[in-house]
Amino acid sequence: MKCIAVVMAMASEASPILTQLGAQAIPAIPLLPFEFFEANRNGCRVIISVNGRDRRHGVDSIGTEAAALNTYFVADRYNPDLLITAGTAGGWMHQGAEIGDVFVSDQKFVHHDRRIAIPGLDEYGIGSYPAVPAAGLARALNLKLGVVTTSNSLDENDDDRRLIAANGGSVKEMEAAAVAYVCEMMAIPVMALKAITDLVDHHTATADQFNANLTMASRRLAEKLLQVIDFCAPRMVADLA
Repeated sequence: MKCIAVVMAMASEASPILTQLGAQAIPAIPLLPFEFFEANRNGCRVIISVNGRDRRHGVDSIGTEAAALNTYFVADRYNPDLLITAGTAGGWMHQGAEIGDVFVSDQKFVHHDRRIAIPGLDEYGIGSYPAVPAAGLARALNLKLGVVTTSNSLDENDDDRRLIAANGGSVKEMEAAAVAYVCEMMAIPVMALKAITDLVDHHTATADQFNANLTMASRRLAEKLLQVIDFCAPRMVADLA
């Protein structure tokens, strides 16, 4: 691979990997909050794009809108051989997830909060965008595999739980399906790498778990993301299976 792009939502998630790569800031898009960084890793160009801070609210631009727009500019500007949506996420104890686990996407990316009860539009709402087959990568790097499911809410309600179960979701987060939607349109292979900050079926509130574990999970994410880049760079996308 000549170019691998990584799209991330939060500065705190991105900081450890930017440091490890020695990535340097490069020109961004005027008027938009996205921040672009570049590094060279064993001859492979690595682009890290962070959603940046929302100018009205002064917080990280999390969620699907910023992720989709950021991904479009990265895909259009750099045409990467592989795009990785990387960040933190929730998991489920009953599926074997533990705090600090790092998952790679399996099979598909789906939405679990786009409920459109009209034939045809119901499937459009869920999305089901293809993920790069990466079982070989997961085995080699001791990563867990799981279907990544996306919404714009940190918590979940009963309807969300029903859709998550119906689509086999193992990793719950707020950007990946939007990233995959853009990548499917632009014919760019996409995968996710997600570090678990919170367990959805734990008695502790999700927000409390997230805040307590974000720094640790971001370090774990950087460690595994560096390994993923090194594994992918000398290979073709088809070799990741």
